[in-house]
Amino acid sequence: MEKQLFNVGKIINTHGIKGEVKVHRVTDFDERFEPGQLLYWVSDNNEPKPLVIRTHRVHKGFELVSFEDHPTINDVEGYKNGKLMVSEDDQVELDDHEFYFYEIIGCTVFLESGEELGEIKEILTPGANDVWVVKRKNQPDVLIPYIEPVVKEVDTERKTIIIDPIEGLLD
Repeated sequence: MEKQLFNVGKIINTHGIKGEVKVHRVTDFDERFEPGQLLYWVSDNNEPKPLVIRTHRVHKGFELVSFEDHPTINDVEGYKNGKLMVSEDDQVELDDHEFYFYEIIGCTVFLESGEELGEIKEILTPGANDVWVVKRKNQPDVLIPYIEPVVKEVDTERKTIIIDPIEGLLD
């Protein structure tokens, strides 16, 4: 497969006997799991396998999905621990100040003074705004809320972010 693929979830386990799988979601886009959506199952060195969503529901904080032509648990048993990915063709244009997770993870965070804070290793989505987890050298990770008063500049091409931390944020 020539096109780049982007992770939208990981299949954790099967659910029931009717071909559903439990997915740990790693995307903000609800439409990724809509019936009819084409995803690719990727695991280790296997060739990406196209799968079309048949059903979707949320149960206990996880996405439960089934795929077309996979009506039983036996059809989906082998998908455990694989990733569900979307093709770059299915990426949508984002508004200003909106970013894909892959664009932010790996960026270096600097204070307005120029001092390097660390590198973003993870993005949490607890509710009102995303929270960026910054890995610092020889210090505990720090949580940076993606809000206007804190995040001053994001340059995804140079992989740099400039912040002005509010009082107590870095303590």
